[in-house]
Amino acid sequence: MTDVKQHWEERYGQRDRIWSGHVNRWLAEIVAPLAPGRALDLGCGEGGDSLWLAEHGWDVVGVDISDTALGRAAEEAAKRGLTAKVRFVQTNLSESFPDGVFDLVSAQFLQSMVHLDRERIFAAATRAVAVGGVLIVVDHGAAPPWAPPEVHEHRFATLDEVLASIDLGDGTWERLRAEVVERDAVGPDGQAGVLSDNLIVLRRVA
Repeated sequence: MTDVKQHWEERYGQRDRIWSGHVNRWLAEIVAPLAPGRALDLGCGEGGDSLWLAEHGWDVVGVDISDTALGRAAEEAAKRGLTAKVRFVQTNLSESFPDGVFDLVSAQFLQSMVHLDRERIFAAATRAVAVGGVLIVVDHGAAPPWAPPEVHEHRFATLDEVLASIDLGDGTWERLRAEVVERDAVGPDGQAGVLSDNLIVLRRVA
């Protein structure tokens, strides 16, 4: 087990469930008007986004490094009768990337306090987007108010820095959105706060 995988296994082992299970707000907002197709959910965690996409007609591949998280996601997919629409794959995205071409590639908060080769991942992600397809990247722009001190000490990338880290290769892309957005959120112990996110939406046109 690599140090990175161990980190996330320990993180998911802290509670029976880490995330809310709900779809991320920006993903739902952006995907709602799109025609369903094939979707790739990078860093899918316990499957909230993947399951929402499957329920809305998408054929989904959800990828994460944590077997614990993926086990929870697969269990929930079975409960909802979605096993024919969503498949969960364990991989370290810094080392390998799923095969195939997708109409939607989503990286929602694909950030880590341990090693994560985001430039390599984003380069592979752009290659995986079909012509006419969409790439969505959403990052935390700042630490949540309830985060521990070490997270507040962490320097988060700016919107421009995130854009610069996305290698678009030889494709031709239309920038649909690239902005800093805010949302109301609730912390793990019920704390209310306003979070700042970097939101990037790109469509491959050639």
